[in-house]
Amino acid sequence: MNASAQPGAAPAVPARVFLVVAAAAAVLMVTMGARQSLGLFVAPIQDSSGLGLAAISLALAVGQLMWGVAQPIAGAIADRHGPARVLAGGIVILALGSAVTPFMGGTFGFIVSLGLLSAIGSGAGSFAVLIGAAAQHLTPQQRGQAAGVINAGGSFGQFVFAPLLQKLIALLGWAGAMWSLAAITLASLPLVRPLRGMPRAAPAVGAPAELTLRQSVAQAMGDRSYLLLHAGFFTCGFHIAFLVTHLPGEVALCGLSPQVAGWSLAIIGLSNIVGSLAAGWATARVRSKYILAWMYASRALLIVLYLLAPPTPLTFYLFAAGLGATWLATVPPTAGIVGKLYGPRYLATLFGLTLLSHQVGGFFGAFLGGLAMTRYGNYDLMWYADIALALFAALCNLPIREARMVRVQPA
Repeated sequence: MNASAQPGAAPAVPARVFLVVAAAAAVLMVTMGARQSLGLFVAPIQDSSGLGLAAISLALAVGQLMWGVAQPIAGAIADRHGPARVLAGGIVILALGSAVTPFMGGTFGFIVSLGLLSAIGSGAGSFAVLIGAAAQHLTPQQRGQAAGVINAGGSFGQFVFAPLLQKLIALLGWAGAMWSLAAITLASLPLVRPLRGMPRAAPAVGAPAELTLRQSVAQAMGDRSYLLLHAGFFTCGFHIAFLVTHLPGEVALCGLSPQVAGWSLAIIGLSNIVGSLAAGWATARVRSKYILAWMYASRALLIVLYLLAPPTPLTFYLFAAGLGATWLATVPPTAGIVGKLYGPRYLATLFGLTLLSHQVGGFFGAFLGGLAMTRYGNYDLMWYADIALALFAALCNLPIREARMVRVQPA
């Protein structure tokens, strides 16, 4: 690809960056595919271990929180030392967590394997590090599209892993499926190789000195726009974690087979591939805060329609397709806003902190879902909370400070 461009044109992208984006998407396919399919193991673990739903939900809720805690820490390490070692370590820890889970017999053991090891491993190999690695070499207009492609890799992982793991559980039992997941995860280690040795661009002559990591974080935490972004992303984490953890239970309440849950999760992943690519494309044309507000508002509407519809497989599949269009498509515009506000230098850390807020919401979504089911025998209160929080998130994004779009000609 030509390195030069016409005046006023969008700068060309080096061919190596395409390889980095593709490798990042492939790594996310594995880490997110494994993480987003854990809800399929809830019922089998419950049956074999004798633990209650609340106990297993607690382990997965801790996992939601630790996945978020891992993001800014992994991002800060990657910002200082490069992403490759962080990603390789995350893959190994994720595989270890999957491998030891069948040997755990109590709540504490599942918290260690699923809540700590698997969550920290997948967090170290997730959005913050991967999007941050690519963003260092892209313009603000290109970052959103690259984030959309990387994000689509995670969605494709959910589409592949959910029915695959459902089939493996049926054939090998849940323990055999977990060991298979560990082997698949380790096989992805070579995907980290293209992410090694990516030098950062030197600062321009006469440019002001860069802020330190600590100064950048302090500046962001004092910015109302950044905090509003956190509030919206908290809500996103709440209802995504609730659905990932408890959608199989909701399907069972409706008297439908586990295959409906597996295919619903797969449809969410497939639909989000389209949603992620569309979101990445839109960030170069529409202000990201408006994209986010529309996404959150649409989720509230979809949940209302779901509650009014008859509990059939078709209802779940249509709900999954509609929700999947915005499932993790919130990531490209959210990362785009962080990049616009503070630049790419510490994007992995600052975006990692927004992901921590996302996962604090995820903790409550996963844990409160289990409590609601245990106490009331259904998830009705959780659905109503989802609607209210989605509307709240839509309103939170509108006041965010974001410059108007600047149109550029294609290279």
